[in-house]
Amino acid sequence: MSALQPASAAASADSSAEGVPEEVTEPAVRTFRRPWAAWSAWRGRWREGHPEAARALSVTVTVLAAALVVAALVMPNTVVRLGPAKFLRIPAEAVIGAAVLLALPRRPRVVLAAVSGVLLGAMTVLNALDMGFGQYLGRDFNVVLDWGLFGDAESYLEDSLGRTATLAAVAGLIVAVLLLFVLLALAMVRLGNLLARYPGTATRGTLVAGVVWITCSSLGLQVAGVPIASSRTANALKVQARRVSDTLKDEAEFRKVARVDAFGNTPGSQLVPDLRGKDVIFTFIESYGRSAIEDPIMAPGVDRALDVRTKALARAGYHAKSGWLTSATYGGSSWLGHSTTMSGLWISNQQRYRTVMASDHLSLTEAFRKTGAFDTVGVMPGVQKGWPEQKWYGLDKVYNAFQLGYRGPKFSWSTMPDQYALQQYQERVHSKPPAAGKARMSLLILTSSHQPWAPIPKRVDWDRLGDGSVFKDIQAAGNKPADVIADTTRSREEYGKSVQYSVTALTEWLERYGTEDTVLVFLGDHQPIARVSGNHASRDVPVSIVAKDPRMLDKIADWNWTDGLRPAHDAPVWKMSSFRDRFLTAYGSTPHPKNG
Repeated sequence: MSALQPASAAASADSSAEGVPEEVTEPAVRTFRRPWAAWSAWRGRWREGHPEAARALSVTVTVLAAALVVAALVMPNTVVRLGPAKFLRIPAEAVIGAAVLLALPRRPRVVLAAVSGVLLGAMTVLNALDMGFGQYLGRDFNVVLDWGLFGDAESYLEDSLGRTATLAAVAGLIVAVLLLFVLLALAMVRLGNLLARYPGTATRGTLVAGVVWITCSSLGLQVAGVPIASSRTANALKVQARRVSDTLKDEAEFRKVARVDAFGNTPGSQLVPDLRGKDVIFTFIESYGRSAIEDPIMAPGVDRALDVRTKALARAGYHAKSGWLTSATYGGSSWLGHSTTMSGLWISNQQRYRTVMASDHLSLTEAFRKTGAFDTVGVMPGVQKGWPEQKWYGLDKVYNAFQLGYRGPKFSWSTMPDQYALQQYQERVHSKPPAAGKARMSLLILTSSHQPWAPIPKRVDWDRLGDGSVFKDIQAAGNKPADVIADTTRSREEYGKSVQYSVTALTEWLERYGTEDTVLVFLGDHQPIARVSGNHASRDVPVSIVAKDPRMLDKIADWNWTDGLRPAHDAPVWKMSSFRDRFLTAYGSTPHPKNG
């Protein structure tokens, strides 16, 4: 610092020589060098004038800093484990951290304390993300794969709450996270300085805390069923490290699995020969899960709708069989359920999805195209941007949200009501004859049962659908998303109504427009979020096959599925990834394995 003093003096002299008054220049330099000088001076005067208040404020800030650090160290990562007892614990990390800070000189101590506070803030954010993902997707946050989902979450909020509210929420969240990092860093520095100020007392306190922790850990002492001795943050770090390692290993292992394909080398002439000439339709119903059929709040209405529609289809000459599939996803990421069903592979994360989409692994829909006997088409009202997956799915033509002529309102996330999408499928695809000598295979993704289940479209007369403008009054009179999202019971009720709407629209379309050759396969992609389906709900979804031709259901007689649209509680449960091979085999396909 001494080397800088002559230069400063020279600069001051030069300034004076140029006519700048010294009484102006020197305060400006001092203010530039010490921006907090005025604040420090005021604080010093205030503390001298109010010693008792200053002491009380200092103690309060210190207690709050300690509480914040301890809360962050013992914070659980699931909502179901959240409770007061979880925060009445002794964290081992605090004891070890105190011992380390006591041993360090001032500068390293301050640096380590600040860095530790920032890292603790990062772990707190990860814990909060685990909570959110557990509530919505039934799994923990993956630090390698899941960052891309934030864009989808923002889009969902914008569709549900509007752009202004979403921008405010995102801005508030960013500020809260930054504030958390700053507060934890400052709290750690303050506590480190306090330890250094009273080394004797701090050392004794640290030793006592260490002995108490060891005793509680050895004896397994608990409060309200929660162990007093905690090593939550250390364990969370190990879990995160293992999760990253497992994710990286999974990528390499899954690439090998994806190269194995029981039907990969099967000639087109040997694929689905028993469905030649049939009008085959695969339909996914958004969030159509087992809870819709068995939860006491949703089930009465949904079960009644399924029974009514089963009878209506029977009167029209259709019969159905239904079972259960265990989805590879939960609460969201519908594309994982779609691709798992169609690929015969367990696609449970985005990394696996990307791997399959870039592979030549045979999709069920591509199998129909490969025969040369089917035109293949997709109707995707939820697709609002480029969809390169069309190539892997083997679809000759895809209609997205902007190609179905809809002029009505959006229903929250859903771009259009299912009934309208089905009518457009009828007018643009199903009513048109396929290419000469061919049949048709269609893939439909319905969206009206997508969260937040407000507002929900209502059924209108099929002849009045027009360009969708008829839904404007229905949308305006519906529930507001914010009102339903905040109420768990209402969310369950409205979810059940949305499933009733989707199932009714689909089966009414079949009753109205289906033919002797129509074979409809429809299923859910995943269960709804945990707040609706429950924290311990299965990942099962219903699946049904409906046809007029009795031979089509005879082909799956040995599956032992339940008659009708509502699968029995004890109906067979298969992994969703098994459906492709079972379906191909049932309808006459011959395996020709491809191994790498």
